[in-house]
Amino acid sequence: MRIRLPWAGILCPIGANRKSTTFHQTLTLHVETQTHMTFVWTLATLIISLIVLIVAGVCCFISWRRSGYSRSMMWLETFRFGLITLVLITLNQPEFTQEIKPKEQPTLIVLHDISGSMQTQDVVNPQTPAEKPKTRADAVGPVIQPELWKPLEGRMKIVFEPFSSQPPTGEKGTDLSNALQSTADKYPNLRGVVLLSDGDWNVGQSPGTAASALRVKNVPVFAVGVGSEERLPDMQLVASDAPTFGVVNKSLRIPFRIISWLPADRDVTVSLTGTRGEKIEKTVRVSGMGQQQDTIDWKPEKTGEYSLTLEIPVDETETLPDNNKLTIPITIRDEELKVLVVESYPRWEYRYLRNALERDPGVEVNCLLFHPDLEGVGGGRGYLDQFPTENELFEYDVVFLGDVGIGSKQLTPQDCMNLKQLVRSQAGGLVFLPGFRGYQNSLQTSELDELLPVVLDQGHPKGHGSSRPARFSLTEAGRRSLLTRLEPDDNENERVWNALPGFQWHAAAQRAKIGSQVLATHDSDSTSFGRVPLIVTRTVGTGKVLFMGTDGAWRWRKGVEDLYHYRFWGQVVRWMAYQRNMSQGEAMRLFYSPDRPEAGNTLTLNANVMSTAGDPLRTGTVVVQTVSPSGQTDSVRLAPAGEDSWGLFTGTFVPTEGGQYKLVTSCAETGGRLETIIAVLGQEKELIGQPARVDVLKEIAQVTRGELTTVSEIQSLVTRIAALPEPAPIIRRFRLWSHPVWGGLIVVLLGAFWTGRKLAGLA
Repeated sequence: MRIRLPWAGILCPIGANRKSTTFHQTLTLHVETQTHMTFVWTLATLIISLIVLIVAGVCCFISWRRSGYSRSMMWLETFRFGLITLVLITLNQPEFTQEIKPKEQPTLIVLHDISGSMQTQDVVNPQTPAEKPKTRADAVGPVIQPELWKPLEGRMKIVFEPFSSQPPTGEKGTDLSNALQSTADKYPNLRGVVLLSDGDWNVGQSPGTAASALRVKNVPVFAVGVGSEERLPDMQLVASDAPTFGVVNKSLRIPFRIISWLPADRDVTVSLTGTRGEKIEKTVRVSGMGQQQDTIDWKPEKTGEYSLTLEIPVDETETLPDNNKLTIPITIRDEELKVLVVESYPRWEYRYLRNALERDPGVEVNCLLFHPDLEGVGGGRGYLDQFPTENELFEYDVVFLGDVGIGSKQLTPQDCMNLKQLVRSQAGGLVFLPGFRGYQNSLQTSELDELLPVVLDQGHPKGHGSSRPARFSLTEAGRRSLLTRLEPDDNENERVWNALPGFQWHAAAQRAKIGSQVLATHDSDSTSFGRVPLIVTRTVGTGKVLFMGTDGAWRWRKGVEDLYHYRFWGQVVRWMAYQRNMSQGEAMRLFYSPDRPEAGNTLTLNANVMSTAGDPLRTGTVVVQTVSPSGQTDSVRLAPAGEDSWGLFTGTFVPTEGGQYKLVTSCAETGGRLETIIAVLGQEKELIGQPARVDVLKEIAQVTRGELTTVSEIQSLVTRIAALPEPAPIIRRFRLWSHPVWGGLIVVLLGAFWTGRKLAGLA
């Protein structure tokens, strides 16, 4: 007899060629069968059946004798006795039982992991612990030699199968679930699976699903854990929010993070190369089993594309030297930021802020000084006569809004609407700088209330003053933020903030709004919601907002001149204008989020498009054509962001590979075209140095009723597998007594019997 079993797919080692279409094949398994009938009877049913059979036989004979031994009655009573016999047989539940035994030897599959994580060097020989650890792949090597499995010869067939990720995705990873499932599909007479792996699955479904399917088929998995469950001694260099572009002749801070799995503290020298100049070095102290975050400063002198390399030396106790280097692509360009400062009166904060921005060579500053008590507005170099129109305003990257509100000779509701659109739709920045006259409180009844990151106390519109200078207190978010980074070292930065000259006035901010991030608070004053927020940031639409709750930042110049005051406001302006200036042309701008896209993650594309008349395009066909590093082309159509978002078109795109992507943005209505190059980080799922996930292997073994062991105990495992009993034959039962055909046969015979009685002249 032959049993034909369908199966789909085949286990392929990484790098093998395989078509993406699903195909089916048929495996033929030679078996031998034995069929016999059995009855499921009890003593009671047997006794009752015998008694009924004897009584029925006596009754049939008596009936035949009364008929004078008629020939027709003899056949009729014989038919009746046969019917009774069939009913009694049904009462004892007759079954056809078929035993199926495969003629071929069962198969034992030895699955061995060949993914990248198996190159981790952390396997220590328990017999010689002083020797250098082996890689996980080297430890598995002797186990997959046929000589080790000779004790199983004659009892089962041994097949060695490598596995990693599953083609045709090309994604490097470990797909444990597919390896187990495809093995069960490929080999119908499967006796067991020996799984040699570190358990680090990162592609495909959970292995628990495949393990459950194997348990149903009564196939145990003998999991052999390879690798250490503890992290190896190592130091790892990690990039942290590295910028995608910088400005020529402006200091650029390259953040980095060093993670240590060494027991003792280390002084580590970080070097930066690829700057087209001398190597830049910085020494930091990294605590044992801890981490250190810092920045390294670089001042580019030429525009162009750079490939920076961050590197730390390999410690003598490290076992993983490959993660001590990072490459960061970055574009250096000329900077042309436009900033607008709007103020009511020329207070000290306004004067020093204006001076700081005007001295910045990469910033063009315009000012609007209302002077509500005078006939005209402030005049001079860089001053405006009136608030910019919609199209003029959208040319500015950042707007500083001082002690200004809605009213006569101040802002109009339309001005507030335009400022809102600058932030929401045009990726602009807005800085709120309230003053002791309290004009900004009127903005809470305007369109700008949505942008304010704090709730102002209407009962104290002029804020709070004190004779004793107060100080800023950085929050945890403020300690991590690059905006409040006045010094590169964490401890030094904290010391500088604590030593800054105090302020004697602050705005009456009750609390930060939901979605805002508080960077600094008042060191002593509180409201019913907690400490008074002083430096608060918020993202609104595509732009950014900052609230500065004091007008005493100009005092930071005491003893250090322009150092910290200029540094802080310079960082604020560039942080706000960062996305807006990613890529722009004459009538089109493209920016994206996140700044450092990764392969496999969604990338949001935003485009600001201006019409031929110079105003924001409300509707239109905006398409971004993407060209991957391998040359694959795709198109993303950007949709209008909404009626309340002027000139903004947005869409999403998922890069599938790491490297340089070319994006070509075009608009059919205006004929505009903009080319952009973005760097996409490749997702490296197979990480060397990660601890082995033995818990995953343990779960697979438990679900399939197998066992978990180690490489050093593999010989013992072979012995135990050889001692396994032969699998029980497959039993198939055909229940004759409950089959509808059997019941129908009895009914038909009963009908034939009563028909025969009528023909014989009986009632």
